[in-house]
Amino acid sequence: MTSQFHALCLDANDPPRLVAFWAGLLGRETADDPHDGVVVLPGDDSGFRLRFPATRERRAGRNRMHVDLTSTSLDDQREVVARALALGGRHIDVGQRPEEGHVVLADPEGNEFCVIEPGNAFLAGCGFVGALACDGSQEVGYFWSRALGWPLVWDQDEETAIRSPRGGPKFTWGGPPLMPKTGRNRLSFDLAPPAHGDQEAEADRLVALGATRDGAGRDEAGRVAMFDPDGNEFCVSPPR
Repeated sequence: MTSQFHALCLDANDPPRLVAFWAGLLGRETADDPHDGVVVLPGDDSGFRLRFPATRERRAGRNRMHVDLTSTSLDDQREVVARALALGGRHIDVGQRPEEGHVVLADPEGNEFCVIEPGNAFLAGCGFVGALACDGSQEVGYFWSRALGWPLVWDQDEETAIRSPRGGPKFTWGGPPLMPKTGRNRLSFDLAPPAHGDQEAEADRLVALGATRDGAGRDEAGRVAMFDPDGNEFCVSPPR
């Protein structure tokens, strides 16, 4: 049985600060989980929680993954940007062109995200969190489609995208060239087998699909640390 997408993890030097930022920006509730610490809860049953593992490592280079937020009008886009700035975000330049309609921002620890212009057809119907946009190969898009059991909704020119059958955001991979990896990724996926599932069997299944174990064993919460075919960190939590 395939794993569920349990959480998007954002490694944080100051977890409470990032919890406050993302909960305020997304308009979501928080909860104190005995395994995950304080988390930002999903907005509905098609979403996922945000988890903020504490780290002393400082961010180095651009992230390989970022969140794309959608907007319903230009006024709505401006309001989302203003809310992000009021919560401690900032404008950043990643090479976007003036004629592009999206706004590129960073959270208080420099994690990039975009507020997409209204009328974006690709993200229509995906909700406020429209996409997790990833730098990655076509192979890794295929891997995650098989790993999660989510169908491909885009596969063209080595760009891929998948989406849960329940709806929610698209997960996209932009194809080559891939940006260099500079240390551990700040954003990563946290999977979990369903209740009464077998964590070890699920880790073995993911290895058969192309993942590798990182050799560190389980962490204090019993998570198995792994890498996807592009070398991106992810973990498999105990059954949830």
